[in-house]
Formats: sequence, C-alpha cells, structure tokens
Amino acid sequence: MPAESLFLWLGSLSILVLVASVVALPWLVTRIPEDYFCHPRRAPASWEPAHPAVRMIFLVLKNLLGFVLLSGGFILLFVPGQGLLTMAVGLLLIDYPGKFALERRIVAIDPILKGLNWLRRRRGVGPLKTHPE
Repeated sequence: MPAESLFLWLGSLSILVLVASVVALPWLVTRIPEDYFCHPRRAPASWEPAHPAVRMIFLVLKNLLGFVLLSGGFILLFVPGQGLLTMAVGLLLIDYPGKFALERRIVAIDPILKGLNWLRRRRGVGPLKTHPE
C-alpha cells in the first residue's frame, strides 16, 4: 500500500472517529448517574433481571462500543479531538476486573472530571460527584 493511501485512510479514520466522538461522547457522559462514583462498590445495573439472551446481546454491544471508543480515543491523542475523554468513556463501557476502582481513579484526575462535568453542564445535567455528601 503506498504511503499516500495509508495517510488517506488514517485521515479518513481520524475524521470518522472525531465525528463519532463528538456525537456519542456527550450523550454517553450524560447517561452516567451523578452519584455513580460516590459508592464504595458499583451498584448493580437496573437491567439485571432481563432475559439472559437480552443481557448477553447488550453486554456484547456495550463492550464493542467501549473498545471502539477506547481505540478512537487513543487515535485522538495524536489528531484533533477529545482523546482522553473518549478513552475514559470507553473504559466506562468495557467490563473487566478492577474496572470500578480504575474508573474512580481516572475520574479523580481534575482535568478529566472538569471535562466530563463541562459536557454534562452543556447538556443541562448535574455534575458528577466523586465523594458522598
């Protein structure tokens, strides 16, 4: 593959990821409950009683979206876009051991929390709380 084609594909991919993150990121950030990070353990999801097949399809789609956002966020670190925020939301969607502890540490980073709350404020949603009141 010639270098020109590679750069064309990478440029197209970065534009696609930028557009997808601009559309998806604010919506996903507003879906996080305000007190999500206040609890010592993650609260069970409200859809837990759903049929196992429905739950499995949802988990696969949610994890797939998380990996896409995580990968796209990494790309956005090197091209214009909200790379760290996109990666943070991707990590919120993917299921893995120790996820909640990592989420709390990431959101405790002041610039990330400010960025998430800025997106929430623009959508008219209350800020994320990182400790119980």
